[in-house]
Amino acid sequence: MRLSAKLKNIKNLRIALNLKRRPRITLVPPPAPPKPVPRGFKIVERYPLYEPFVHVAIVQNPSTGEFKYILDELQLDDLERNIYNRILDILLSEIESPKEEITDPRKFFANEARNIVDKYRISLGWLPDVSWYKILYHAERDLVGFGKIDPLMRDPNIEDVSCDGVEKPVYVWHRKYESIESNLRFSNDDELDNTVVKLVHMAGKHVSSAFPIVDASLPGKHRLAVCYRREVTPFGTAFTIRKFREDPYSMIDLINLGTFSEEMAAYFWLCLENHASIMVLGGTAAGKTTALNSLACLIKPGSKIITIEETAELNLPHENWVSLIARRSYGLGENITGEVTLFDLVKTSMRHRPDVLIVGEVRGNEAYVLFQALATGHGGMCTMHAENLDSAVKRLTSKPMDIAPSYIPLMNIVLSVQRVQLQKQGERRVNRRVLSVDEIAAYEEYRNTFKWKAAEDEHQPFLDNSTMLSYISERVGYSKKQLIKEIERRKNILHWMREQNIRSYKDVAAIIAEYCIRPKEFYEKIFVNEEVEAVATTRRP
Repeated sequence: MRLSAKLKNIKNLRIALNLKRRPRITLVPPPAPPKPVPRGFKIVERYPLYEPFVHVAIVQNPSTGEFKYILDELQLDDLERNIYNRILDILLSEIESPKEEITDPRKFFANEARNIVDKYRISLGWLPDVSWYKILYHAERDLVGFGKIDPLMRDPNIEDVSCDGVEKPVYVWHRKYESIESNLRFSNDDELDNTVVKLVHMAGKHVSSAFPIVDASLPGKHRLAVCYRREVTPFGTAFTIRKFREDPYSMIDLINLGTFSEEMAAYFWLCLENHASIMVLGGTAAGKTTALNSLACLIKPGSKIITIEETAELNLPHENWVSLIARRSYGLGENITGEVTLFDLVKTSMRHRPDVLIVGEVRGNEAYVLFQALATGHGGMCTMHAENLDSAVKRLTSKPMDIAPSYIPLMNIVLSVQRVQLQKQGERRVNRRVLSVDEIAAYEEYRNTFKWKAAEDEHQPFLDNSTMLSYISERVGYSKKQLIKEIERRKNILHWMREQNIRSYKDVAAIIAEYCIRPKEFYEKIFVNEEVEAVATTRRP
């Protein structure tokens, strides 16, 4: 054999052995060097979002008190960007769709991408393992994540992400620092438009110049609102994402946060068990949907629940639950084809014989059908944008809702939840509080049962004013005094759950279900056993 042929075979063999023996990417890249703090600002807090690729620094200008949200993300250099563009095409062509439904698309993509990178990494050119980690992170972010805003979606402290147009900073609503400017921005129309189109497609919707306004629900039930291009806004595409927790707030969480009191939650628990109708009032981002979701978890297990929403936000632990979502038209102009409105869904839901009908938000003629359902004996819950009970009644009795004043008392209980600022540990923080709970005895006749006292940050009860307890008393044959004692028992159960750190909405629902089935045995099992153990402990030498 000629020498050149032997050398060629040896080279091929080395490459083959190198492919087999080369270890998979197992090194962890070093943390990114922190970005320089803007002049005049100081870091007040820094925490990781996705170690070691993304960190966040909250900075403040001491002289003005202004906060900024500085996103610190590992970026690709020119060589890495070139290989990233090439590997992106390979990943798109070689990754096959899973044959079965997967629960974690990111994990599936990461495993497939690592296998493909191991296969092609030599032919694409030598890079250190750290660079391959960065490339895989950016590929995952752009292909199965939320693109450029993916780090913001990873931050559990962010409630809203808002972009007002091209070359404008993206603003975030931080749970601790409220609305603050970030260092993230979209430099041109194409970059912003492509990001929004990707988000809309992730939500299973369509956006175009013909349909520039979209409301949709992203994976994870994050709510997306889009104004596309310059059809309805002069600054280019604008979008807002209302983020929701993967683990929804339970009633125990809201009690721990101070939004509800234990006694108030026990009161709602008893009223919902007896088919009371409830309306949650509040402004934008006041926590209406969160409060409604936690209240719905108090509904008696086995009840048939139908929820009606424009975008899916509610998440209930009940098995007998039907979720209905409105659909926009496919047509243009006057040709409204395939539209399914909230009004249509509320009408349809009546044929499903619901025990409780929950409307995400009433703002139009669907309110009329909802009140008709309440008149036939169905339980009902809803939210509405209003500051207080008086303004809510005015909206209900005016067009387009046009509810007759005689129908207003069909909505038994109205609670108002608002965002308030409280001084805690030397800092002013934004909190949600139920400001008042009122029962509608008659049109323009309201009975206040709970009221929030700002100075003490406590909810003061006025259960002697309750007409609902009088109604329940006549229905079940218990005296009002006995019902107040039952509220105290349920308050003790809620307090016990807090002490035991039972806070998941599914776990809370399971406790409520067990108590509804055998209340006396469950109560004695918890409190009598604890009293016996406490006595035995004190008598030990």
